[in-house]
This record gives sequence, C-alpha cells and structure tokens, in this order.
Amino acid sequence: MRGLKDKVAIVPGGATKIGVAVVEAFKSHGVKVIVADIDAENGAKLAGDDVVFVPADLRSDADIARVVQTAKDSFGRIDFLVNVAATYLDNGAESTRSEWLEALDVNLVGSVMLMQAAREELRKTRGAIVNFGSISARVAQTGRWLYPVSKAAILQLTRNQAMDLAPDGIRVNAVSPGWTWSNIMDSLTGGDRAKTDAVGADFHLFPRVGDPEEVASTIMFLCSDESSFVTGTDIRVDGGYTAMGPERAEPAIPRLMD
Repeated sequence: MRGLKDKVAIVPGGATKIGVAVVEAFKSHGVKVIVADIDAENGAKLAGDDVVFVPADLRSDADIARVVQTAKDSFGRIDFLVNVAATYLDNGAESTRSEWLEALDVNLVGSVMLMQAAREELRKTRGAIVNFGSISARVAQTGRWLYPVSKAAILQLTRNQAMDLAPDGIRVNAVSPGWTWSNIMDSLTGGDRAKTDAVGADFHLFPRVGDPEEVASTIMFLCSDESSFVTGTDIRVDGGYTAMGPERAEPAIPRLMD
C-alpha cells in the first residue's frame, strides 16, 4: 500500500496476538515500530529488525512520555498510533468504582494521553491514528458492562478526535473486530482454535472467528495513502456479526413448522 514504507508506528498492546499481527504487517510494508506493552517477556521477543520494545503501562503518563521519546530518539519521527491495548476487566453490574476507573483508564484515557504526547510529531508528518472499537460497543452483552461501555466511548472519541485533529492533517479512524483469535480466546479455550471457531460460528455470517491478520490488514489500509480521504469512521472487521444482529446464520421460519 502507498505511503507506508519508512514510516514509524507506535503500537501499545503490541505484544498481544492482534498486536503482533499489526507489528508484522507494518514490518512487511517497511514501517518501523515502537511496541509498548506491560508484557515485557513477549514484548522483548519482538525487538529487532526495526522494532523497538518499550515496557509501558498506559495508566502512567511517565511511561507514555518515554514511549514517545523513544520513537523520536530511535527513528526521528512518528506517523501512526494504533491503540491495540485493552483490559478485559469486567464484573458487570457488580463492578466496583476502582474497576470502572481502571478499565476506562486503560481502554480509553490512556490512548488519549498517548495522542496528546505524540500530537506534535503526528502533525509534522500528517499522520494517522487507529483506535480499537469492538462489536461489543453496539450491543448489550450479558454480564459485561465495563468493556462494552469503554469501547462505545472509543467510537465517540474517534469522531471527536477526527474533527479536532483534522486541522493538523491527522486522520483518525477505528476498527471494530468481531470475535477474533486473540489472547482472551486462547486463554479461555486452552489454545483450542477449533472450539473457538465452533462457538463463534453462530454469531458470524462466516462460520468462524477472525484471524488477527485480517484485522491488521484493515489497519494497514487506514494508515496508508489509500485511505487519504477517510477519517472519523469505524470499519467493522466482524465477519457480518453486526449485519446479522439478533438473527442466527440459519433459517428461522422452518423452526416454526417443526
């Protein structure tokens, strides 16, 4: 894709399965990457070949400042922010005040603080930001409050950022993945991708969950010159999840005649 080679991206949450796919996609297009993550062990494995790892927690302004400074010191510029980092902390209606604040701090506020810290560099390069929404932002999900609410807020944040950063030449968009083979899926199923696909089949028009690389490909488009007139929008990489809504991927009428 045009406009990616020799650019520089910051990817908080880059040590996750989806984050790694984003990093690898950037590398394949000649983009240098700063990976920021609390997972020092897996983050360090990505270092090398124009990838620098910075142990960082988005709840820390000092860590955020260090990530931005490392990008400037290592590569001299910042072109892209891709906000993969998130917490799945969620106890639904029983979530405490501290849990609410932690979830919003990681999923929402941390990305804003990173944007503020990197804004001047992004203005110089007329860069792009990609936020992570979710299918969870648009529907109610039993027992889940913190994650869906924070993801819904991210979609509104994306629109606000796109408007106020447009004079700087900075484009801001979001991706909303459906069920995707990710750290949480891996953990819940003990690494059983086949089981994950089987459970996810009922919720998507394509009878499986998404691959991290499919999300990463959409992010490459949103960062590239191919999307130079795209800002303030959200691309749903969800295998038809939101198109199907409350239906299932099978005919309902015959069930009435059984």
